[in-house]
Formats: sequence, structure tokens, C-alpha cells
Amino acid sequence: FLLSLSLAFRVSHESRLSAMAKAVPRTVLITGCSSGIGLCMAVQLARDPGRRFHVIATMRDLRKKDKLEAAAGDTLNQTLTIQRLDVCSDESVAECINSLPEKQLDVLVNNAGVGLIGPLETISIDAMKHIFETNFFGAIRMIKAVLPAMKQRQKGHIVVISSVMGLQGIPFNDVYAASKFAIEGFCESLAVQLLKFNIFISLVEPGPINTEFEMKLMEEVAKSQFPGVDATTVHCFKEVYLPASHEIFTTMGQSPESVAKVGAVVNVIAKERPPFRTQTNPLYTPLVALKYADTSGELSVSAYYNLLFRFTRLFYICTSFLKCITCRCFRRQITPT
Repeated sequence: FLLSLSLAFRVSHESRLSAMAKAVPRTVLITGCSSGIGLCMAVQLARDPGRRFHVIATMRDLRKKDKLEAAAGDTLNQTLTIQRLDVCSDESVAECINSLPEKQLDVLVNNAGVGLIGPLETISIDAMKHIFETNFFGAIRMIKAVLPAMKQRQKGHIVVISSVMGLQGIPFNDVYAASKFAIEGFCESLAVQLLKFNIFISLVEPGPINTEFEMKLMEEVAKSQFPGVDATTVHCFKEVYLPASHEIFTTMGQSPESVAKVGAVVNVIAKERPPFRTQTNPLYTPLVALKYADTSGELSVSAYYNLLFRFTRLFYICTSFLKCITCRCFRRQITPT
């Protein structure tokens, strides 16, 4: 009887310890939280019903924190705290990581990034370096800072917000796509060795995202004159690419909220064994698949060229079809009987 009682007590005690361990929230640090996906991710995780996460939402300029504070509401300074972090600065990264209790971090989300579009001839080398400094070296700087502690603990999760443009290049996005291709190759290489330490890497690849920033950027670029660029290239950019890009954003674009929650970012973070690669927009998958259907690359290159420059009307017919099948009013509503 005493033996049975002792075993029952031990099982009960271990169960309580296990429940307590599960109840301890995981610390999640997210870069680039002043707006967009970063802001939405931070708020979604902080509002988790199970309070499974403590979110450290970071941004380069704390003067832009008002929008995040308003969205965070009563989670602010409870399950969400805001800190300054510039991913392009070794000192800023070290200061932020050193401020963590015992320098312990469960999940790193590399979200900070910048975009760049336009004819290649108009983009300076310094502008290109700036893109890589944030999108590529900024992510690597963060990963290097957290890896030693994660390896020591034999546990960790690194999430990188990449892009479908890290899989398939898009005209007039040459430098931005190159920065995303670079981070994809880096993560594919690193993911293999980190499994030895029980550390997972997850690439999250959104397609077009509808934000005020994106729309404003396109409007400003459309007004540019591009001196020194040949007339054909300017025509292709302004009269073909920009209208087509606007159509794609209208048809296939996701909201930051959709990418953060429905688009699986939060789900990826919550999984015990997270996937390596997740595309958030299923409408974009067939376009990416073209690249892998033909190892010569001719299929995807020619398909994009023909749709954009030769059979433009077919392109708009395809996007109109996508509008129809994805429209809520088109879907059949099913109600319980």
C-alpha cells in the first residue's frame, strides 16, 4: 500500500512539474515591429489565450512605437514589452540580447526588412548594400548573437520572414530578390547542422502584402523620371510592370494580419516540431512551382516574359479569374442543419 501511495504521489508530483513547465511562457524576440507583419505578429502572440509567449517587440526607432502600443492594449508590459534594436548595428544587437534575463531566448523572429524596386541602372551600389545590410546581414547578425546560448541549452527556434521572391525572381525586384535568395541559401545550409543541437530554423515566405507603405512606394516610383535609362526599359517598368504589380497586389495580396495569424506565422512558432519552409499564400504556389517543373529554368522565365510582355491580356484574364474564385460572395455558404 505504501509503495502504491509513493508511486501515485511521484506520478502526481511529476505531472504538476510537467504542467508548470508547460505553463512557463516562451520568450519570443521579433525584429521590425513598428508596422506591418512584425506589429501583427507581436500582438497576436501577446494575446495568445494560453499566455504561452512573452513577446519582446523591437524596432530601430522607438519614436514609431505608438501604433504598436495602441494595438497591444492591455498586453503592454504584461505579455509584450518594447525595446530598441537596430539589426544593422553590432552594438545595438549586443545591448538588446544582453538585456534579456540570463540572455535566454526561446524564439528569434527575423522580420526586419526593406524593399527596393526599379530599373537596375538607377540603383546605386550603396543602395544595394543597404538592402543586403538589413535583409541579409541583419538577420545573420541576430542569429549569431543568439546561437551560443541556444546551443548551450540544446533548444531554440529561429524564424526568418523571407519571401516567395527568395524562390522566384520577379522583374524590377532584382536586388530585393537577391537578398532573399541569399538568406534562403544561408538558412538551408545552417538548418542541417543546427538539428544536432535541437534548434529549428523556419523560413516563412509571404507573397504580396497589402500595406500603406507598399502602395505609397509604388505611387512614388511611378512619378520618377529615371534619367539616363533607355525609353524601352522605362516604358516596361511604368506601363507594364507597375500596372501588373498593382493587379497582383489587388488580386493575390494578403493583409499583414492574415500573414501573421491565418498565414501560419503564429502557427509555425507554436509547433513543437516546426516546418522548415512555409508559404503563406497558396495562390502564389503555382507560380513558384513553374521553376521546379523544368530544371533548365526556361519554363518559368519564358512564362513570366510571355504573360508580362507578350500576352498581357491573358495575364489580366487570369487575375480576373483568381478574383472570382477567391471572392467571398462566390463561395458557397454552408450552415448547420
